[in-house]
Amino acid sequence: MSTYVGPESSTPPLGLRWRSHPLFIIFTVGMGAFVDLFLFGLIVPVLPFLLKDRIHVPDSQIQGTISTLLAVYAAASCAASPIAGILADKFSSSRQLPFLLGLVLLLSSTILLALGQSVTVLAIARFLQGASGGVVWTIGIAIIMETVGQENLGKTMGTLFSFISVGGLFSPVIGGLLYARTGYKGVFGVGIGLVGIDFVLRVLMVEEKVARKYSTPKLSTPNIPPNNTHEDTEQTCLLSNSTAILHSYRLSTPTNRFTRNFPFVMLFRHTGLLTAIWIGFMQALLLGSFDATVPLVASEQFAFDSLRAGLLFLPLGGADFLLGPVFGWCVDRFGTRLASVLGFAWLVPALVLLRLPTEPAIIDKLDRYHLITLYACLLAVNGIGLASISSPSIVEAGGIVEKYYEANKELFEQAPYAQLYGISSMVWGAGLTVGPLVAGGLREKIGYGNMNLVLAGLCGITSVSAVLFIGASEQGNDATCENDD
Repeated sequence: MSTYVGPESSTPPLGLRWRSHPLFIIFTVGMGAFVDLFLFGLIVPVLPFLLKDRIHVPDSQIQGTISTLLAVYAAASCAASPIAGILADKFSSSRQLPFLLGLVLLLSSTILLALGQSVTVLAIARFLQGASGGVVWTIGIAIIMETVGQENLGKTMGTLFSFISVGGLFSPVIGGLLYARTGYKGVFGVGIGLVGIDFVLRVLMVEEKVARKYSTPKLSTPNIPPNNTHEDTEQTCLLSNSTAILHSYRLSTPTNRFTRNFPFVMLFRHTGLLTAIWIGFMQALLLGSFDATVPLVASEQFAFDSLRAGLLFLPLGGADFLLGPVFGWCVDRFGTRLASVLGFAWLVPALVLLRLPTEPAIIDKLDRYHLITLYACLLAVNGIGLASISSPSIVEAGGIVEKYYEANKELFEQAPYAQLYGISSMVWGAGLTVGPLVAGGLREKIGYGNMNLVLAGLCGITSVSAVLFIGASEQGNDATCENDD
C-alpha cells in the first residue's frame, strides 16, 4: 500500500478513511493557509535588521527596500492566484500535486530568506513566497468547497478565517520576540519547522473525490416512491423554481476566442459577484490596517514595547477567533446578506470609536490604565465586526458561480471554483498590501482618529452595497411553492 495518492493510483492508500475525512482535509488546508500567512508576518519585524546588519543597506534606504519587498510579494500573489485557478480547473482529477508544489515554493523562499546575502536574493525569496500564497489559497479553498459543499461553506470558512487571521495578527509579534531572544536562527528555524509539518499533512491528505474511487459500490434496492401527493407537489414546485432561477443565469454563446477559452470572465457582469469580491478586499484591507497601526498607537500613546503591543491583538484576534464559526453558521442558516450588512454596519461606529483613547479630552479624564482598557475593549468590539464579515464573500461568490455552472454546463468543462478562488486570493493579497499603505499614509497626514473615520466610511458604503446586491440569488425560493391545505 502507498502513502502518496496520485490521480492514477490504483492501490488504496494506508489510512484512507481518516486521511480523506472532511475534518482532516479542512485541518490540512487551514494549516497550509495559516503557515503561509504566519510566515509572511513572521519575517516582517526581522527585515529591517536583516537589511542593515547582514546586507548593509544604508539607513536611508531601508524603508524603501522593505516597501519594495512587500510590493514584490503582493505582485507575485496577484499574478499566481488566477493562473493557479485556471490550471487547477483544467487538471482537476487531483489537486494534491499543485498543492504540494505551492509548499515547495514556500520552503524555497524561506531558505533563501535565511541565507540570502543581497537584496536581489531577498526579492526572489519574497516573489516565491507570494506565488506560494496564491497557489495555497486558490487550490486550498477549492478543495474545501468540493469537500463540504456550498451548504456548509459558511461555518467552515468562518472557522478557517478566524484561525488564519489570528496567525496573521500575531506572527509579527512572535517574529520580533524570537529575533530578540534567538536571532535569525530561531526565526527561520520555526519557519522551516512549520513548513515541514505542513508538508507531512499535505502528503497524507486524500481528496474526497480521489477517495471515492476506492469505495465499494453499495447494492441498490428498488426505490418505491411513497404515496404522498403533498410531498410530490412540493417537490415539483421546488424543481420548477430552481429551473426558473437557473434560467436567469444563462449566458450567451461567447463570440470571441478569449471568452470561449476563459468563459469565467463573463461572470463578472453579475453585480453580486463583484460585491462579494469587494467584501473580501475590504476584509483584508481592515486586517492589514490593524496590523500596521495598532503597534504604533501602543508605542506612542502607551509607551508599550513590541511584546506588550502584541498583547493588544488578543482582544481583536480573540473576538474574531471565537465568533467566526458562529457567524459562519449564521451565514449558512440565514444567508449572506444579513451577516454582510450587519457586520459592516457594526464596524462603522466601532471604527469611529477607536479615536477615543487618542483624544485629548479623554486623555485628560482617564489615567493610563483606563485608557489601555478602553482601547482593548474597542479592539474587541471591532473583532466582532471582523468575525461577522469573514465568510459572506466566499459563500456568496461560490453560490453565484455554482448557479452559473449549473445553467451553462456546455460552456464550462467543470465548475470553475478554483478560478473564482484564484481571483479571491488575488484580491485578498491586494487588500493585505493596500491596507497598511493606506492606513499608514492616512494616519500620518490626518491622524489616527480621522484615518479610522475614512475606514468607517468605506465600511458604510460596503454595507449599503451589500443591501443592494448581496443575497439577491437567495430571493424567490419560497414564495411560489405555498400549497393550500
